[in-house]
Amino acid sequence: MSDSKEYTDNIAKRASAAKREIRTLKTIIKNDVLKLLAEDILKNKDSIITENAKDIAAGKEKNLSPALLDRLLLNEKRIESLANSVLEIAALPDPIGEVVRGVHLPNGIELVSKRVPLGVVLVIYESRPNVTIDVGALSFKSGNIAILRGGSEAIHSNLILIGIFRNVLKKKNITEDAVIFVDKTDRSHIVSLLTKDKEIDIVVPRGGEGLISFVTEHSKIPVVKHDKGVCNIFVDITADFDKAVNILLNAKTQRPGVCNAVENVVIHKDFPRTKDLLTALKDKGVEILLDEPLLKLFPDAKKATEEEYALEFLDLRLSFKTVSTIEEAFEFIEKFSSGHSEAILSEDHKNIEKFLSQLDSAALFVNCSTRFHDGGEFGFGAEVGISTGKLHVRGPMGLVHLTTTKTILRGDGQVRG
Repeated sequence: MSDSKEYTDNIAKRASAAKREIRTLKTIIKNDVLKLLAEDILKNKDSIITENAKDIAAGKEKNLSPALLDRLLLNEKRIESLANSVLEIAALPDPIGEVVRGVHLPNGIELVSKRVPLGVVLVIYESRPNVTIDVGALSFKSGNIAILRGGSEAIHSNLILIGIFRNVLKKKNITEDAVIFVDKTDRSHIVSLLTKDKEIDIVVPRGGEGLISFVTEHSKIPVVKHDKGVCNIFVDITADFDKAVNILLNAKTQRPGVCNAVENVVIHKDFPRTKDLLTALKDKGVEILLDEPLLKLFPDAKKATEEEYALEFLDLRLSFKTVSTIEEAFEFIEKFSSGHSEAILSEDHKNIEKFLSQLDSAALFVNCSTRFHDGGEFGFGAEVGISTGKLHVRGPMGLVHLTTTKTILRGDGQVRG
């Protein structure tokens, strides 16, 4: 533990020392760094793929699930997407210094509240090496120091990416400690970091239930939870069949191992083409888990259980529940949802409005895929993650959400009576 303390004390000290320099950088300098970072990511594409291949090979030896291997993969297309996301962040308006309130008080004092960086952001994540760049870039643009702790399964990928980022900072004569990577994978170092509430301002766990529970239990630092995605889609009696098929296929099969993929479909018992809908999904490789009424249509299918309705599958399994009313759909969703994403497929305006007003998740979708719940799709360039909590930020945590406010008052001798 003493080794952990010495190691994490050093990280915390370096982060604190870098904070003042980074929070005062001009926008043009931050954008120049990010543009060079995007260039260097592309220049090092082959090296990134080589290092990532080591993690993929090790992951297969450890029998990582297909979902985790998919999250781990960095191919040419994903590396190009990663570079593009950095350029998108560079193109976003800089939130630092934005005035959110400016007034003259009755006593003549000028009051201005403006956006400032949070300070030091600790992000603990699993599998996804793209987070190293996404969070590092978002933190840098918003004037924060990022402490990044990726999982051991992505260590080679993360090390080359953080090396590229820190080398760019060095080229621009900016402290490399704007982004700090925790290169020791022992979990004891996480515990030690989570006690640094004086140096670290916020911690974001991004991974499975085990990681989030662990961080929440041990942290003295405020936690922004990015919990699992048990996402639900309600197929109303009036749903358009063609829209429903396309949306469900996209929400389940386009990338099943991510948090915004659908896991449960709640379907009205009188939807006229239920069997056709289920057949279309089966034909595309979806494993359907059905309740008793639907098993009459497909008696060879597996029966859905209460435990499975609460699971984030992250694969091609999809559970179905039949309901008689929209109110029953609400009860099911409220019981099993993780508060991430819910969608309604309907042509009934009243039911759509009921859905939007009575359900309370981070994002609600009408006649479109839950896969759109994403920082890039929301116009944030990238995201720290998708928050399922209700404090500080809810939904994709983007550039502006890495800021807080401070208030400045300018007077001319006023005193309070």
